[in-house]
Amino acid sequence: MLKLTDDGAKITLQGQPQALDNGLFWFGAALLVGAVAVALAMSLLPVRWSIGALALLIIGSFIFNRQRQNHKKAMSGQISSGILWVRCNELVHDNQGKRAHIHLADGDTITLEGEQLQIMDVHHIHKYRISGFDNEKEAQATKAILQGQTLNKRHVTIKMSND
Repeated sequence: MLKLTDDGAKITLQGQPQALDNGLFWFGAALLVGAVAVALAMSLLPVRWSIGALALLIIGSFIFNRQRQNHKKAMSGQISSGILWVRCNELVHDNQGKRAHIHLADGDTITLEGEQLQIMDVHHIHKYRISGFDNEKEAQATKAILQGQTLNKRHVTIKMSND
């Protein structure tokens, strides 16, 4: 839903929030089972075997955190739900109480692909992909506001008839 404000617009994005990676979930679950196995191994097996099991758990934790950081980094440029406050060369994404202020650089380009906006830097590297608009007109309006164009509000008079 698009609402024009004095200096831009407020847009409610209707897309689905990004789901967690299923593989990452199962890897985390396996890591938890591994922690229980290491605790059991430390009480039943000799010291050297226990140290080896603990080392494997530490390596698994390191790999898990690395994968989680890579997943977060890959998903950081995806915006599909929440409220988007749009002004000239500036976005504020409010998603479940978390606000992200996004300022566009002078060389950034904004392209429209259907109902999605893509923001790329000077070297044509994708910075943000915004989806979840109600229709293509909202995406076009967002692009126009980001590029500094002004939109006019249309006043509509509603007449009710007595029948």
